Amino acid sequence: MQDRQLYEEILGIRSPWYVERVELQLDKGKGAVRVYLDHHDQLWPCPECGQQCGLYDHQPERQWRHLDTCQYQTILHASPPRTNCSEHGIKTVRLPWSEPGSRFTALFERLAIDWLKVASQKAVGEQLHLSWDEIHGIMERAVERGLKKRKAEVVKHIGIDEKAFRKGHRYLTLVNDLERSRVLYVAEDRKQSSLDGFWPTLTEDQRAGIQAIAMDMWDPYMASTKEHLKDADSKIVFDKFHIAKHLSEAVDQVRRQENKELRSEGDDRLVGTKYQWLRHPANFAADAWRKFTSLRQSALKTARAWALKETAMTVFSYSYTGAARSFFQRWYGWASRCRLKPMIEVGRMLKRRIENILTFIKHRITNAASESLNAKIQWMKYTARGFRNQKNFINAIYFHCGGPDLAP
Repeated sequence: MQDRQLYEEILGIRSPWYVERVELQLDKGKGAVRVYLDHHDQLWPCPECGQQCGLYDHQPERQWRHLDTCQYQTILHASPPRTNCSEHGIKTVRLPWSEPGSRFTALFERLAIDWLKVASQKAVGEQLHLSWDEIHGIMERAVERGLKKRKAEVVKHIGIDEKAFRKGHRYLTLVNDLERSRVLYVAEDRKQSSLDGFWPTLTEDQRAGIQAIAMDMWDPYMASTKEHLKDADSKIVFDKFHIAKHLSEAVDQVRRQENKELRSEGDDRLVGTKYQWLRHPANFAADAWRKFTSLRQSALKTARAWALKETAMTVFSYSYTGAARSFFQRWYGWASRCRLKPMIEVGRMLKRRIENILTFIKHRITNAASESLNAKIQWMKYTARGFRNQKNFINAIYFHCGGPDLAP
């Protein structure tokens, strides 16, 4: 088998294309196999409409990196033909070994994508001798392909969350598929307009198929959802873990103030107890729970605040909305009379939001899957040692967490 035939088989080159010649370049110990491609005369399909058109001319010779031949980089050379379509004018034909705009063959990009799924960008760049810009180009094209291939599936439960990009209150808005734990949409900032861009990506059937949406109590997200989704009031579910966070923050405010007062009197009972008050009872070891008993059963203000916090979360254990509402009204009466300002304030906030807290009773969803994705994104951010800009960060989120078909 001649070298030209060999590389036609390796590359999957078919008529009208053929390998014109193969050259081995040896340059200061860093060699390369250069494969020159040409084509027979024929009509070419317009890349826009598929109409068969005659050859107009050729672009200047271009190069594409292919999978290595043993230890040598393999470079393809060709001059892409251009056609003159009666409808679309002069267009460059599609090449069978590469996608438009890429400097790599499809097989090389597939290899790079497989590596990028399991290794850091730095490691892949060093292994495949790629620059940062080349890696980001491969990832960007992969994400664009994957999002175009994504089917218009109905997602019953979605989660809306935010993710910090950098310090200084720079955020991204994320919309997640809670059932399949994947990112559906990412936008800059956390304004209403950030989420507004998501809804037009859905078909009418997809919008109608949404049964529930988990989110925190962020007004811009609520406003966008209510503007674009029918019956949004009955579908928005405030995430119970965010509610627990607000309650825990109020307990900690009480603890800090009381600790300051007690220490001024020489009483150190609350010193070093912060995380005992914030920890979920189920996460205590048996010995730690016994030691905590004397504190939680004491007459301390912090103990009262803790009891309010733990009791409030009982609302999520009810099976009927009416019973849960009655329970909350009793709890709110207790909270409003507790004489602990942080607990009174958080109680008022929950009362204002109670309707979309109680929707949990019907839908039983939380944003836990979103938090899991957030943790994955944070790890991705750490291993990449940061991103040059927000666009690259968004592409990386889609690449690693969007679940699209990335292959060329």
